[in-house]
Amino acid sequence: MRTLAIGGFLTAVLLFVAVEGVARREGSRIPPLGEVCAFVMRYEVGPVPVGRIGVFGFWWWLGWHFLAR
Repeated sequence: MRTLAIGGFLTAVLLFVAVEGVARREGSRIPPLGEVCAFVMRYEVGPVPVGRIGVFGFWWWLGWHFLAR
């Protein structure tokens, strides 16, 4: 089961790298990760920076699952 989980995460990382590579080609309609993050971080609902809270929550979740052992 652990091998399956590790394989799934490695597949996800490889797909992420492939999409980022395609996004950085000239004339690509896919935005690179930096542009996507900038768009999400600007999102607000009234005075509440929902995008920043969401990005912080994502990094917290990622750290909790990969660094908490």
